[in-house]
Amino acid sequence: MFAAGMIGIALTIILILGPSGKVNANRTSIPLDLKSNTVPTVETGQSAIEAIEPVAAEQTALIGTKPATAQETPEPKMSWQSFTVKEGDTLSNLFAQAGYNNTIMYSVLGKGNKNKELTRIFPGEDIAFANDDQQKLNNIKLTRSPLEFVTFNRQDDNTFASETHRRTPEVSVAYTEGEIQSSLFLAGQKAGMSQNQIMALSNIFGWDVDFALDIRQGDRFSLVYEELHLDGVKYKNGKILAATFENQGRKLKAVLYKDSKGDENYFTPDGKSMRKAFIRTPVDFARISSHFNLKRKHPVLHKVRAHRGTDYAAPTGTPVKAAGDGKVLSAGTKGGYGKTIVLQHGQKISTLYAHLHKYARGVRSGARVKQGQVIGYVGSTGMSTGPHLHYEFRVNGIHRNPVKVKLPHAQPIAGAELALFEQQTRDTLAQLETLQNSYQIALND
Repeated sequence: MFAAGMIGIALTIILILGPSGKVNANRTSIPLDLKSNTVPTVETGQSAIEAIEPVAAEQTALIGTKPATAQETPEPKMSWQSFTVKEGDTLSNLFAQAGYNNTIMYSVLGKGNKNKELTRIFPGEDIAFANDDQQKLNNIKLTRSPLEFVTFNRQDDNTFASETHRRTPEVSVAYTEGEIQSSLFLAGQKAGMSQNQIMALSNIFGWDVDFALDIRQGDRFSLVYEELHLDGVKYKNGKILAATFENQGRKLKAVLYKDSKGDENYFTPDGKSMRKAFIRTPVDFARISSHFNLKRKHPVLHKVRAHRGTDYAAPTGTPVKAAGDGKVLSAGTKGGYGKTIVLQHGQKISTLYAHLHKYARGVRSGARVKQGQVIGYVGSTGMSTGPHLHYEFRVNGIHRNPVKVKLPHAQPIAGAELALFEQQTRDTLAQLETLQNSYQIALND
């Protein structure tokens, strides 16, 4: 019934709002029947990013009424001042900017730093202080995001009590599709996708498509995804629920599945994992500047020297990702390679990342890394003519062409979960197909 209902909704929206001419991208939003899958939106009466400002109740003198008792005395009016946390800010200097000394700060933190949430502040967050009408600090509000804030309120004994407030956004489903003319990034932007969405789409299909090498003009993509709303206003895009990618005649399809343990991953409609043991490209949206070539003439030494890897040209500082789960064998300067990381993946495979500008925090010999984790940043250290990543893939110590080596798949859906997988993904896949067909019908009318 859900799929049939969605056909009517999709056709109505698209026929009314869809363009009559040919276009390369389209986006529609459709209400999602959440039923029991999400918690209703928390009613706060205010946006999470606004300061809380209680207002004194107006007293009205009525003939024949008794004088106001102590219980009827209105709450004092609060005077708020707000600051955005900047790089290098400390709690002490934020209190000082608001006019409070360290003694007041420690009184808010309490014995043993019981209000330790206040010590964990990060750039971009907002912190607001409220004085009562006696110019005494009464409330503090730390806004971590539009979905979460923490309040610190003065108690009768002059201590402060903290409380964390979280909001649940309303969820709707949206659809978009696009055609690539020059790059996935530009086509995604034209289709109304955020940068994070474009990256997520490339990560879903990144094991099958080399986005630096395989992309062609005319390749197409489509996706059904969540839109998150606060107080009726769009907050941001959520997860991609299902997507297709057409590349050089191949049509790839993926759907999101949450297993019985609560883990979410993308799979093909028949239950095979989109994830492989290794991603094809460790740098997003880079271009190959030098291929695997055992007879290449070295650009610096000007003599024939085997090039046993692939070079990806990208600006200095571009993130470099681990191609697979593994352990850091070494992270340091390695001759002509410059700053280099070598990862060991199981018993047989190792990968090398050279000419780095710097290493990611925590990446050192012996550390464990996960597939897709940022381990370093593109640079031009060592024997290099410009910023790029030199990437090598070795099997039993023998160099293989990273672009062509066959990558093993991760485990498919377990047999015991196949029925749950089919039940959970059936409507999403039907919705994706319905919206694709409806959009094409609208274009051809």
